Amino acid sequence: MVKIGVLGAGHLGKIHIKLLKEIKDATLIGFYDQNEAVASAIEKELGVKRFSDLDSLLNEVDALDIVTPTPSHFEIASQAIKRSKHVFIEKPLTNTLDEARQLLALVEEAHVKAQVGHVERFNPAFLSIKNYPLQPVFIETHRLAQFQMRGTDVAVVLDLMIHDIDIILQIVKSPVKQISANGVAVISNSPDIANARIEFNNGCVANITASRISLKVMRKMRIFQRDAYISLDFSEKKSEIVRLTDERDMSNPFSLELNTGKNGDNKYITFDRPEILPINSIKMELELFIEAIMQDKEPPVTMLDGCNAMDVAYQILERIEKNNPS
Repeated sequence: MVKIGVLGAGHLGKIHIKLLKEIKDATLIGFYDQNEAVASAIEKELGVKRFSDLDSLLNEVDALDIVTPTPSHFEIASQAIKRSKHVFIEKPLTNTLDEARQLLALVEEAHVKAQVGHVERFNPAFLSIKNYPLQPVFIETHRLAQFQMRGTDVAVVLDLMIHDIDIILQIVKSPVKQISANGVAVISNSPDIANARIEFNNGCVANITASRISLKVMRKMRIFQRDAYISLDFSEKKSEIVRLTDERDMSNPFSLELNTGKNGDNKYITFDRPEILPINSIKMELELFIEAIMQDKEPPVTMLDGCNAMDVAYQILERIEKNNPS
């Protein structure tokens, strides 16, 4: 069993506390939140032990689940790692890229498990295409949200866009060649809407849009590759694959013939809807973190993954700043 504590009992922290109570190989020791009213309410509602400070919580656990505002991640995680505690850190990993790199070095030195909370890796829509051969040429994403004060401690690039950056880096698997971007701060003091174009060495191009001031919610990704188009809807948890083939798939009722205009060179369009499993994404990422500790293996979203996503995110923020001089 892994003895784990939660730091931060806000909106997401409360969800983590509830789910950790359900994970069989985890023993939830308790939590700490500096907000007296919040901590008292959670203790009464969920029946979980409340600690008076971080130090006393760390004394009792093997692992720490950090669900606090981003600016506090580095200091808290550093303390935990230096005391040889495994850490789960919500995205974005830290407030700066330098802090992220320092944490990476600390984790390697301490030989502990560290996982970053890029929860969209475990979205049922994305999981449904994991076994499909992906060789993207062009990727387009839209992640739009209505305005909430929660999350405005960082730019929309680090708050929302970083989800898509992480997934794109996973499926393209090629070094970034060039980035162009623009964005604007509308309500908060940092960009609330942003668009970036990422060009990779292998020729793939990704066009990413993120906004936290939209009237509707949208979390979609479209992947284009030779003879195939893959559509993912992270909000609705749906996926669709449209394939162009030389032969009709007789087992698929959604196979249509396409007349290309060339004699004897007709193609067939096949529509596939991969099976969507009823997965709780947050619970799954926490279960895999506990499993990585129990089985002494690499977590599914490593500290290096978190650093790489932040590296691209900060390059995007640099381009936005250059295009919007104060």
